[in-house]
Amino acid sequence: MMLLTGAAATPLAVDAQQAERLRRIGVLMPTEANDPESALRFAAFKQGLQQFGWGDDRVQIDYRWAGGNTEKARQYAVELIALDPDVIFALGNYSVAPVLQATRTVPIVFAVVPDPVGAGFVESLARPGGNATGLILIEYSVSAKWLELLKQMAPSVTRVAVMRDTAIVSGIGQFGAIQSVSPSFGVELTPVNVQDPRDIERAVTAFASAQNGGLIVTVSASAAAHRKLIIGLAARHKLPAIYHEHFYVKDGGLMSYGPSIVDQCKRAAAFVDKILKGVKPAELPVQAPTKYELVINMKTAKALGLTVPPALLTRADEVIE
Repeated sequence: MMLLTGAAATPLAVDAQQAERLRRIGVLMPTEANDPESALRFAAFKQGLQQFGWGDDRVQIDYRWAGGNTEKARQYAVELIALDPDVIFALGNYSVAPVLQATRTVPIVFAVVPDPVGAGFVESLARPGGNATGLILIEYSVSAKWLELLKQMAPSVTRVAVMRDTAIVSGIGQFGAIQSVSPSFGVELTPVNVQDPRDIERAVTAFASAQNGGLIVTVSASAAAHRKLIIGLAARHKLPAIYHEHFYVKDGGLMSYGPSIVDQCKRAAAFVDKILKGVKPAELPVQAPTKYELVINMKTAKALGLTVPPALLTRADEVIE
């Protein structure tokens, strides 16, 4: 009887496994689909899912790329919700805000969000309280670190243009953190909005007309979308610049300091895994970055006539020759 029962149960278990419902994940990225960095981030997210057993045979991923365009982000957020996903992964404020406007019921996992509390995405980091949770990008204190590192790299800098997006709460917060320490470094700040490429070029060109200038590019989807323009302007006007992410430096920027966004995309898969297994976003505390990187481009430093201090080289996680 036991043997017969076991033999009968086996096909039922196999049938149940085969009949498992294909889960659906929506992904909204703020960058362009053909951006090499976009491919790295999406690949890291998929790799994270696969490590938790969510391969192509168990999940269907619908993705959209907003390219730094707010109207596209809103349109794609509505499209993704209409597909009835089990969870949505959204990267950056420009992606998270329109998704939350479109739904307060579908679970949302975010990454690369500087201030989810200030932006109204969650009630608190420990208790998100709604349908969204994920990973913060930076603490505002890191913004002050950018000015410190820039002065170490280029001590003659006394004027700094701070590129930030005033349309997001974190853009104002990051500028405020830099402003709070600028007197101690003897630096005068000039805010520059990064939403429109024409405004960027005009503002940077005007700023560079005087000597001893430098550049800080804060975290925003707009800055990432226009990074080739920004890096090109810094090179043209001989402005030492610091960025928040390594891909700016790989594209020719001088230096960067900040968390690994690729690592955040991979870690986001752990949130998705828990949600697909029944845990509610409100029960998953927002997590902080665990991996920070200092990256220096030696070729760019040489082009700017800068000698990289040995202390910075020793601290660097990556040096691009």
